[in-house]
Amino acid sequence: MKFKHSIPFLFILGSLPLIAADKSPTWTDPAKASKEDPDFNIQGEYGKNATGADLGVQVVALGKGKFDAYVLEGGLPGLGWTREKKRTRLSGSTEAGVVKFPEVNGYSAEIREGKITVSGSGKKSTLPRIQRHSPTLGAKPPAGAVVLFDGSSADRWDKGKVVDGLLAATNAMSKQSFKDCTIHIEFRTPYKPEARGQKRGNSGVYYGGRWETQILDSFGLDGKMNECGGIYSVAASKLNMCLPPLTWQTYDVELTAARFDKDGKRTAWPRITVKLNGVLVHDDLELAKTHTAAAPVKGPLTGTGYPIFLQNHGNPVFYRNIWVKEK
Repeated sequence: MKFKHSIPFLFILGSLPLIAADKSPTWTDPAKASKEDPDFNIQGEYGKNATGADLGVQVVALGKGKFDAYVLEGGLPGLGWTREKKRTRLSGSTEAGVVKFPEVNGYSAEIREGKITVSGSGKKSTLPRIQRHSPTLGAKPPAGAVVLFDGSSADRWDKGKVVDGLLAATNAMSKQSFKDCTIHIEFRTPYKPEARGQKRGNSGVYYGGRWETQILDSFGLDGKMNECGGIYSVAASKLNMCLPPLTWQTYDVELTAARFDKDGKRTAWPRITVKLNGVLVHDDLELAKTHTAAAPVKGPLTGTGYPIFLQNHGNPVFYRNIWVKEK
């Protein structure tokens, strides 16, 4: 899977860093994070920006000079590594400007001057730090699409709030509902190195206010159903394609509505196909329940269509370039 080259961020937020409800230091501006926290410039992906690599490494900042590094045999996710291949977690810390990771399962590593050197299996591999971007980032709405957010206003949303040209995660619900459709959404999670689990950049996109594709800074993690790319309480993603925090990411979704007979009886559950950052993570999956966890809409399904809901989970997650093409 090819990714676009790095592009400039279109919007910069002002009053940062923020302090979230859990008191963890929080940045929503990559320029400020880069300037104020040296760990931000170390965390990220190391490897090749194309397939064919022997190794890829994802480095996760944990705050105060501590890191986890995930050594992936075969390359980075989407570029060679799959769940069937070996994945080794190393834990390290900064010593005199160098991040050192002691040996685990035959691998050790160190990061210096923007590169990681991994030792294992009798050889050393030195990999540069790279930044990938979704190939669908900035995708233009096709003819006939409904543009739900283009940065100008939140008029198409109930409880919508625009912050510096971005749509905030404020429990906003689209005023319009859709049946069978294609959905494009771009989102950005904050950088919260000292937070853990569900406190680390949490939000979610709910279709019909019922079924959630999770949003979370789960970069480098297992890719469980409650992590980015997962459908909460339904299915884990086929591959964890979450990119590092403060990177703009994309969901591209094909939604097939539930089917009903002439008497209003449901004959088929909804189905969903999801690409996270251009990579297929759910393929025509049946949504065989009326709602997932924390859904704002419950009760029996109807054939009236589905709005889109952007969950507020107490984290400064932002959205942009949201459009829907009904079939």
